[in-house]
Amino acid sequence: MTHVCPRLRRGVATATAVGILVVPLAGGTAFAGPHVRPGAVSVTAPPGLSPTGVRTLSPDVVRQLDQAVLRVMRQAGVPGVTVGLWTPDQGQYVKSFGVADKTTGRKMSPDLYMRIGSETKTFTVTALLHLVDRHKVGLDDPVGKYVGGVPNGDRITLRQLAGMRSGLPDYTADAGFRKALTSDPRRPFTPKQLLAYAFKHPVLFPPGRKFDYSNTNLILLGLVVQKASGRQLADYVGTHVLRPAGLDQTFFPAGAQFPRPHAQGYTNQTANGEVRDAADWDPSWGWAAGAMVSNLDDLRVWARTVATGVLPDGARLISPASQKERLTTPPTSVPGAGYGLGIFDVRGWIGHNGSLPGYESLTVYLPSARTTLVLLLNSDIDDKGTEPSTLLGEAITKIVTPGHVFDLPARAAAR
Repeated sequence: MTHVCPRLRRGVATATAVGILVVPLAGGTAFAGPHVRPGAVSVTAPPGLSPTGVRTLSPDVVRQLDQAVLRVMRQAGVPGVTVGLWTPDQGQYVKSFGVADKTTGRKMSPDLYMRIGSETKTFTVTALLHLVDRHKVGLDDPVGKYVGGVPNGDRITLRQLAGMRSGLPDYTADAGFRKALTSDPRRPFTPKQLLAYAFKHPVLFPPGRKFDYSNTNLILLGLVVQKASGRQLADYVGTHVLRPAGLDQTFFPAGAQFPRPHAQGYTNQTANGEVRDAADWDPSWGWAAGAMVSNLDDLRVWARTVATGVLPDGARLISPASQKERLTTPPTSVPGAGYGLGIFDVRGWIGHNGSLPGYESLTVYLPSARTTLVLLLNSDIDDKGTEPSTLLGEAITKIVTPGHVFDLPARAAAR
């Protein structure tokens, strides 16, 4: 699927990744084509679908969900998970499992702040579309109009950046970047520094030729938002995206800022591969591609808002025309999965996933059933090459929406 927060791309990845910030050591997710993933959870869905294709959350179905979540946690070694599933007429399921802190044994709970990685992309692209609606930028403008020094900058459009079709290499795949980050994960990075890592490498293909997930694209879009608006990205997103949507627990952190209560996050994206607590690591290396913080309640609201373009009060966040552009999701290399402007469609589920050292998330909305699914985990450690958030999403949707199984095949980028 996609790495939301910058998962470090571990070396040169040739497959595509969707929605995840891929960092060098963290197993960026790359599309690998249809196959049965090692450790994939197989669940037999109970009978009795509603007309919308959602199963009633009866006591029996709830037991199956509990068992499926616990099974994935054991299988993938995930310390803590929070699951939120909301349907308009079949009930809701909101539960936390395991621990938020392995040292103290503090329990995972639905009120915790979490780092959301590449889900940040949906906010950055929404800010861009807001500027499109205000005629400050055009989706077919070349990025070179706003940011200098970009390879092919006179040919790569903002649309191609948002749709992961620019051909620009991912800075998280650069060996120098990986070394700098893992040797001192508390160090800050600037957007200029991040782009320098990417631009040392040749472009991968001419603009628009194919899909290739690259966090470099979103760093550039963050700079475009700042240039066109005259404001810092965090300020613009806060004023024109978060505030209208009522998301007062979601923000770009200043440095390693992480309000309490939050879960500790466990990762093996370290210099020696040992598992470490990444809660106080500086996420600035993800910036517009993966640095944001949020919680379950805000992501529940955001799932529907970003998928429909409509605010909770019924007003529009962006224009219908811009929302149509966002949700034009050309196919990727994976059957059943498309990627639009900073958003994906996996068998009808619209949204994004995220992965940052120590944390994973998934926030998706199924318009046909008006159903929302949010997953928050305090581990980004792959299970046999598959992200635990993907395993959970698949196990849960097999039970609840068997006609729309979140089954995005993925494999880790080369280590």
